[in-house]
Amino acid sequence: MKLVLLLFFLLISLISCKRTRTYDSIIRDGLIYDGNGGEPYQADIAINDDTIAFIGDLRNSRSNNEIDAEGKAVAPGFINMLSHSEESLIQDGRSQSDLRQGVTLEVFGEGSMGPLNKKMKKQKIDGQRDIKYPVAWNTLGEYMNWLEKKGISCNIASFVGTGTVRQYVVGEDNVAPTVIQLDSMKLLIDQAMEEGAMGITNALIYPPDFFAKTAELVPLAKEAAKYGGMYTSHIRSEGSKLFEAIGELISISKQTGVHVEIYHLKEAGKDNWWKLDSLIKIVEKARKEGIPITANMYTYNRSATGLTASFPPTLQDGGFDKLWKRLQNKKIREQMRKAMDNNATDWENTYYQAGGAQGVLLIGFKKDSLRKYIGKTLAEVAAIRGRSAGETAMDLIVEDSTRIGVVYSSMDENNLRKEIALHWVSFGSDAASSAPEGVFLLSGAHPRAYGNFARVIGKFVRDDKMLSLQQAIQQLSQLPATNLKLQKRGELKQGNYADIVIFDPRTVQDHATYEKPQQFATGISDVLVNGVQVIKNGEHTGARPGRFIRGPGFKKVIQK
Repeated sequence: MKLVLLLFFLLISLISCKRTRTYDSIIRDGLIYDGNGGEPYQADIAINDDTIAFIGDLRNSRSNNEIDAEGKAVAPGFINMLSHSEESLIQDGRSQSDLRQGVTLEVFGEGSMGPLNKKMKKQKIDGQRDIKYPVAWNTLGEYMNWLEKKGISCNIASFVGTGTVRQYVVGEDNVAPTVIQLDSMKLLIDQAMEEGAMGITNALIYPPDFFAKTAELVPLAKEAAKYGGMYTSHIRSEGSKLFEAIGELISISKQTGVHVEIYHLKEAGKDNWWKLDSLIKIVEKARKEGIPITANMYTYNRSATGLTASFPPTLQDGGFDKLWKRLQNKKIREQMRKAMDNNATDWENTYYQAGGAQGVLLIGFKKDSLRKYIGKTLAEVAAIRGRSAGETAMDLIVEDSTRIGVVYSSMDENNLRKEIALHWVSFGSDAASSAPEGVFLLSGAHPRAYGNFARVIGKFVRDDKMLSLQQAIQQLSQLPATNLKLQKRGELKQGNYADIVIFDPRTVQDHATYEKPQQFATGISDVLVNGVQVIKNGEHTGARPGRFIRGPGFKKVIQK
């Protein structure tokens, strides 16, 4: 009898201990959107170290870090599928403009920070504008490890650029690689994949990527596919040759089996807005046939890139230095002035697509003497200088010795709304994550850097009712995580990493405008990265728990 009583009291003691279990952090009374697109449910979330330890009723458990989520949504951290924070995170690892929108993973693409040869390293140093840093790496993996060690608040991942490896091996000339050179490029892809790259990436409307033909891209895509990686692309045309560009992307997937993704899905130029419905049919037909194709986008109807995109890529054959010299040649200048005003069929004229100089907003210069033009259109600056818009564009590039950052007005708002609701579309800012302070104030910005993700929830879910909140959260988290083959991320599930965002869907709001772009979004109260709270009550904690998230090919190295 005594033994029975002893066992009984021991059991009661164990149950009591279980009921009063202590965790590192507990998120209480939130409405859980787990990322799978289903209906939300009320529950608590317990976190130990970097992991979700339990989801359910935790009323009898305790923590030194209790987060009250009553009346708020609790979701997986959002994934920025196209981030250009490679340099901004060097300057400021806090990643504030994105973290304050719930972004916990920045994925770098279009080009890459490695591999770099001696000449490329010098170009990277010489081309630095406001942010100055030593180029202390050679390979992509070395850069990612260096940035992680430096200290970052967000997680980071990266693709390796086909244009980057092309420049490493072939240079910046408009020539096809030899068989030996192509083999060298494939080896560089292999190395990057084994270092943790998510796959390969490019921006085919810009040189030197523009110079690569499909026959060059297919073998590089096969290398990425060997490791389970993706192929992400700013496709060759978003305007007059849009269907042909999508056809090229689908063809590459058919030939290699690689998962392909369209960067910042759009139809640029008023003459091309009608193409959206046909484009959707093409992609969805391919998906039904088993071709793995997805897309991402930013939530604005204006793009941002260099003023050099107003000129034919062939003008940049050999690199920017040769472009700079050519723009000082009177005969070439006259040819370029005429080319700017015509809708080319063999290259993407972003100037023409924007409707000309009045649709080109200047946002970034290197020289202090030219910063007075930030926030003005090219038409306004041309009037100030008493020159034609074409002459002014060429003059500014020569004077600044950079490609000059600009915003182009080229997309349709109605198309934007249709694209956002597509279940195979995730989101990428196509911008840096920064803050309205220090060197970041020396240049303008596109509002997508501060509002891209908040805009999904505030404008397109709550205000415009274009999609449900659970669908939006799935497109912000689980969809990109699945496409990237991320392990234990993108969903709120026991055992997954604790990348979590807490927000009030009624108050999430973007505030950035084209006139005043550097304004933080609001309504995101708390953000955790790898179990560490980096945003608390809407403010940054200073914590830097971010990690280099490696792609599927990295496991191959571990197994050797």
